[in-house]
Amino acid sequence: MVSIGQVVIGVDDMRRAVRFWSQALHYIPRSGAVTDDWTILDPVNGLGTPLALDVSVSPVQEHPRMHLDLFTENALEHAAEIERLIALGAQKVDWDLYPADPDFTVLADPEGNRFCVIDLSHG
Repeated sequence: MVSIGQVVIGVDDMRRAVRFWSQALHYIPRSGAVTDDWTILDPVNGLGTPLALDVSVSPVQEHPRMHLDLFTENALEHAAEIERLIALGAQKVDWDLYPADPDFTVLADPEGNRFCVIDLSHG
């Protein structure tokens, strides 16, 4: 039986990606190591899936086949997290696939990788 060991994101600038995702998720580089081509980030408290950053030459996809979903508990937390992530360098994406009453907001990290912030209380 297999399980998800970590999630890998392709990046252009390792140091910039490490800064953003470390602050966004409250993760730290494994063993304090940040290399130019591969870095694994672990949750500070040890709970959660590691995030690996891998230098990639492929372009960012406008509608990626895979992406991260970050969960918030309610609308107030959702709004606060959107603001916090934007302050860290994320950008809102002009997403053309939103449903009529979305429970999520699409953002892009400083590398342009899309991810969603989801309000779990939305229903």
